[in-house]
Amino acid sequence: MKEMFNKKMEPACAYCTYGNRSMDGKTILCLKKGAVSLDYSCRKFKYDPLKREPKRLLVLPDSEDENFEL
Repeated sequence: MKEMFNKKMEPACAYCTYGNRSMDGKTILCLKKGAVSLDYSCRKFKYDPLKREPKRLLVLPDSEDENFEL
């Protein structure tokens, strides 16, 4: 959760209030600038935390209790 509201993150239209992802998922349809790339950002950038996709957690393989005994 801490990473989601990081003040030092790079702005990008992929999680901007004014941008919506296109049907192909390769471009952003911005209300201010038109069609732009995912990592593009402009001066009108306004962060929308609901559009941010969190990183997936790494799934660890099942381990046996024998590996953790001394």
